[in-house]
Amino acid sequence: MIHNTALSLLAETDFWVYLLPTIGSMMLFYGIFQVISESKSGEESRVKARLRGERAKPKEDLAETIVRRGAMREAATFADSLIGKFKFVPRLQTLIDQADLEWSAAQTLMNISGAAVLAALGLWVSDFGIFPAVGCGAAMFILPLMWIGFRKRRRLSKLAGQLPDVFEMMSQALRAGHSLGGAIQLIYEQMPPPVATEFAQVYHEQNLGIRVEDALQSMADRVDSLDVSFFVTAVLIQRQTGGDLAEVLDNISGVIRERIELAGLVRGLTAEGRLSGWVLFALPGVVFAGSMMVNPEYARVLIEDPRGQTMLMLAVGMQLMGIAMIRWIVNIKV
Repeated sequence: MIHNTALSLLAETDFWVYLLPTIGSMMLFYGIFQVISESKSGEESRVKARLRGERAKPKEDLAETIVRRGAMREAATFADSLIGKFKFVPRLQTLIDQADLEWSAAQTLMNISGAAVLAALGLWVSDFGIFPAVGCGAAMFILPLMWIGFRKRRRLSKLAGQLPDVFEMMSQALRAGHSLGGAIQLIYEQMPPPVATEFAQVYHEQNLGIRVEDALQSMADRVDSLDVSFFVTAVLIQRQTGGDLAEVLDNISGVIRERIELAGLVRGLTAEGRLSGWVLFALPGVVFAGSMMVNPEYARVLIEDPRGQTMLMLAVGMQLMGIAMIRWIVNIKV
């Protein structure tokens, strides 16, 4: 009797409505604290290991990844024989490699195309209408490609932020008497990914007999970064004509640091425009959701009526065009 009374009291006072969000917030803050503390401890341990003169263990997983990726390219599959001859497939493969994914471009296109067709047919057979079916199929095809592009931009941005430290470390290694190959090995062993992955491929390629100039040029083509191109050009000129490569690397590192600082300033100045774009992009969806909650009969016309479906599809397309235009305006190249 007392137990039932307590349960009814908790239900009446909405005890769980207050308890569960509190527990969730505490767990969220604890997880954030753990991530920050582990990252700081990891950085401190790496710095202390360098001060003690300890060398990092070779990243065998990076070597295995490079070998496995090369084997996947050489292995011909049904997808490669079917759509591998199209001109856009090599560009997609470059995008996937820049995103650091062990996927085949042809197989990826077949998978997302099959998923998009199945989703569209499923919605069409279920009497959802032709426009929702086509929209869902297009989303199933476009969203994975957008995610690959986002992963590629995030990885290359992180790599660009690591380049000043890389060039400073290489210049110090060259002044200490290391050869260029030894400096590349030092970057491969001491720096974290993604820059360690790219220099690991250069290191393993030169170990297999490829000239270091060709391996570096391949890295420049693979990364498609202006800073990496400057570095590779400086190395090629130094290998042909001679000169103080360490001083050149110091100058390149200084230029990159100044450009990163200027890019951060520009990003701060354009933050208001980007925020306005996202607010304008999300506002119609929020208003539509509110209309569905307040007056479902009024808003359901856009979903059930064919003319409403057409208007909804046009609105979504115009919203996407608007956010793309705003991003184009605030995306200032530095």
